[in-house]
Amino acid sequence: MFELTEEQNDFKTSLRSFVDKEIVPVAREMEASGEYPTDIIDKLKEMGLFGLTIPEEHDGLGIDPISFGIVFEELARGWMGIAGVLGSHTMASKMIAEHGTEEQKSTYLSSLASGERRTGLALTEPDAGTDLQGIKTTAKKVNGKYVINGSKMWITNARHADPLPVLVKTDTDTTPAHRGMSILLVEAGTPGFEVTKDIPKLGYKGPESCEVLFDNCEVDEGALLGGVEGRGMQQVLSALQWGRVNIAGRSVGIAQRALEESVAYAQERESFGQAISNFQAIQLRIGKMATRVQAARQLMYWSAQSLLKGRADGETGMAKVFCSEVALESAIEAMSIHGGYGYSKEYEIERLYRDAPLMSIGEGTNDVLNTVIAKSIFAGRTQI
Repeated sequence: MFELTEEQNDFKTSLRSFVDKEIVPVAREMEASGEYPTDIIDKLKEMGLFGLTIPEEHDGLGIDPISFGIVFEELARGWMGIAGVLGSHTMASKMIAEHGTEEQKSTYLSSLASGERRTGLALTEPDAGTDLQGIKTTAKKVNGKYVINGSKMWITNARHADPLPVLVKTDTDTTPAHRGMSILLVEAGTPGFEVTKDIPKLGYKGPESCEVLFDNCEVDEGALLGGVEGRGMQQVLSALQWGRVNIAGRSVGIAQRALEESVAYAQERESFGQAISNFQAIQLRIGKMATRVQAARQLMYWSAQSLLKGRADGETGMAKVFCSEVALESAIEAMSIHGGYGYSKEYEIERLYRDAPLMSIGEGTNDVLNTVIAKSIFAGRTQI
């Protein structure tokens, strides 16, 4: 079994204590009311968690990949929406830290690490999600500036992002298409940059998911991430590997909470004169759920560790696919164990049930990631 170091275990214990004290007691009520979790976000800032993927020389934590996964596991165990606020921010911060020019790093990283600035990642479009090479947002160079036109969908943190990294086509004629794709850092308040609406969602409440429009939005040449055109797809893919550990961690957190709630309920709920935990049917469900949760956690840790070698699309893809499936299965099992109460908003299970399906979609759908895993195996990059 993959064992955490003493430092990682202490970090996990500290996070769990924070979640149990600050998030678990308020999550259900805040989610139901639609209240934005400002107080919780402020506490995350105080803990330095906005600097997870930012190096220490820029005032971040420069955290190891396993501890990174632990953060999202523990936050999602309390409220998956809170984990979402950090998810896009940490991926965008990772991109700037790894690929940004020295000027971009000095301008943004310290304030992103403190949470004074926040960020997100504008990739998805109305007609392009998993197929990022199909994006239609363009950036034409005019008089030394990039003029952006297009739209993005499902953008987390869009109303708070400053800057917002935006994937665009700076060359629409190049083939393959990814060679003409770049990332531009668009600051809040830039004319022509508008967040038009929040998209209503089944679950994943708390952070906003927005439609964003760019109408002749002009940014300086210095907004080009890394200062060289045509590297946007590579920059995005390097961040998405961490993003898949983030999703895997969130999935484990959802599954763990489903298990905890189910065990507690089964020991308290009585039927036919005894606790339902004595019934073999319940025991079979709990045993299966616990086994799969632990397997998912171990796979998440393994995939996170693989990031230390560099490219790990196969390993992180495996973790994201398996863990997201376990999250959904665990939520469904928990609802079955709770019976009618699992369907009630007075219990946690219905929220887990609504949050879990997103995990199979975000950071690449599971069907597409299975092909990514296979290609990595065929290429010899992932060894089983």
